[in-house]
Amino acid sequence: MRFLRRSLVGLFLVALTVGLLAFAGNSVVSAIQARLSQEPMQRPARERVFAVNVLTLQPQTIAPVLTAFGEVRSRRTLEVRARAGGTVVALHPAFEEGGHVQQGDLILRVDPVDAQSALDVARADLAEAEADQRDAARTLDLAREELAATAEQARLRRQAVSRQENLRSRGVGTDAAVETAALAASAADQAVVSRRQSVAQAEAAVETMRTNLDRARIALAEAERALADTELYAAFSGTLSDVSLVEGGLVSPNERVADLIDASALEVSFRVSTAQYSHLLDAAGTLGAAPVTAVLDVYGADLVARGRISRESGAVAEGQVGRLLFAELHDTVGFRPGDFVTVRVDEPALTDVARLPAAAVNAAGDVLVLAADDRLEAAAVEILRRQGDDVIVRAPALYGREVVAERSPLLGAGIKVRPLRPDAAVAPDEPEMVQLTPERRAALIAFVEGNPMMPKEAKARVKAQLEQEQVPARMVERIEGRMGG
Repeated sequence: MRFLRRSLVGLFLVALTVGLLAFAGNSVVSAIQARLSQEPMQRPARERVFAVNVLTLQPQTIAPVLTAFGEVRSRRTLEVRARAGGTVVALHPAFEEGGHVQQGDLILRVDPVDAQSALDVARADLAEAEADQRDAARTLDLAREELAATAEQARLRRQAVSRQENLRSRGVGTDAAVETAALAASAADQAVVSRRQSVAQAEAAVETMRTNLDRARIALAEAERALADTELYAAFSGTLSDVSLVEGGLVSPNERVADLIDASALEVSFRVSTAQYSHLLDAAGTLGAAPVTAVLDVYGADLVARGRISRESGAVAEGQVGRLLFAELHDTVGFRPGDFVTVRVDEPALTDVARLPAAAVNAAGDVLVLAADDRLEAAAVEILRRQGDDVIVRAPALYGREVVAERSPLLGAGIKVRPLRPDAAVAPDEPEMVQLTPERRAALIAFVEGNPMMPKEAKARVKAQLEQEQVPARMVERIEGRMGG
C-alpha cells in the first residue's frame, strides 16, 4: 500500500509539473505574440542643429594680385667676339667668370704686328698715289700750256696765209708763197690736234691717279680698321660670363670668347594664361604698365624687387599657351640673370566686390546665406577671381548678410544652424620664433656661408637674422630642409 501511495504521489507530481510547464510555455508564446502585434511607440524626432562659422559680406574695393613664376634676365647682353684672329697678347685683369668691367675698358688685344705692317704699307701706297696725282696734275698743266702755244702759232700761220693771198691778189705775191704759207698753217693745225690729244691723255692720267688715290685711302682705312680690330673694348659696364679664353691663346675672327651682361638692367619674363592676360588690359585693349613684384626665395630672407610691365611677346611660341610678358625691375640687389622668381602683378582695382574663403563657394558658384530663424538658404554669386585660399565675388543682393565661411556636405538650404561669428578683437598670429643652441646656430651659419649659389647680400641678411637671440622658425626649417637635417 505504501508503494502504491508513493507511486500515485509521484505520478501526481509529474503531471502537475508538466501542466505547470505547459502553462508557462503558453504564457510566453502569448506574450511574444502580443508584443509582436503591438505598434511600436515612436518618440518625436529632434531637429539636428550644426554649428557653422559665418562672416558678413561687405562691399569693398580690392586690387587682385596675379601670381606667376618667371625667370630674371638682362635687358642688355652682348656676345664678346674677337674681330681679328691671332695670338692674344693682353687681357683685362678681370677677364674671368664673374669679372666686372667698366664701359670703355680694354678687354683683350690680339697680336697687332701683321696689322701694323699692313697699315704702314697702306700709308706708303697712299703717299705714292698722292705723288703720282701731283705729277699727273703738273703734266696736265704743261699740256694745256703747250696747247695754248700751239693754238697761237696756228693762228699766226693762218694770218700769214691771208697776207700772202692778199699780196697775190695785188700782183705782188706768188702762188708758191701762198702754197707754202698754207702748208705751214695746215702743219700748225695738226700740231694743235696733237696737243689736244696730249691734254686728253693728261686729263685721263689725272682721273686715273685720283682713282688710285681713292683706292689707297680706302686701303689705308681698312688697314687702320684691321689694326683697331686687334683691340676689343667694353661697350657698357657689366659682368663677364662664359669666359673661354686665356692670355697667349689663339682666336679666330668672330670667335665668341665671353658674354657681357649688364646686371644693373634686369627684367623678368613670365607667362600667364589668356584669361589672366585679359584682366591686365585697359578699356582700349592695351596692356598697361601694371606694378610687378619679383620675390626670390632665399631661406626665408626673401629678396624683393619691384618694377612694371614693359611689353609682351609678339607671338605665341610653338607648343606654348597664354602670353609671355616682360617687366622691368628696379633695386635688383642680389638678383642675377637666370634666377627663378615668384612674380606678383597688381591688377586694376575692382570696386563693389567682396572677399570670401574659397571653401564658402561650391563649384556652381553658390553660397549658403543665413536667413530667418538661423536657417540656411542658397544664393548665387559672381566669381571674379580666385586667389589662393580666397575668392573675390560680386553679389550686390547679399551685401550686409551673413554667409557660411566653410561649407560641408552636411549643410544645405533649409538646415538650421548655430552661427559662430568671428571675434574682431583677435590679433593676427605673430611669426613663431625659436631659440637656437650654439652648435645648431654655427651649423646653420656655416651652411649659409658655404652656399655658392646664394648672393652676398642675401648671405649677409640671413646671417644677421641667425645671429639674433630669437630666429624665425620658418627660416630654420627651410635651411635645415636643404641641409638634409
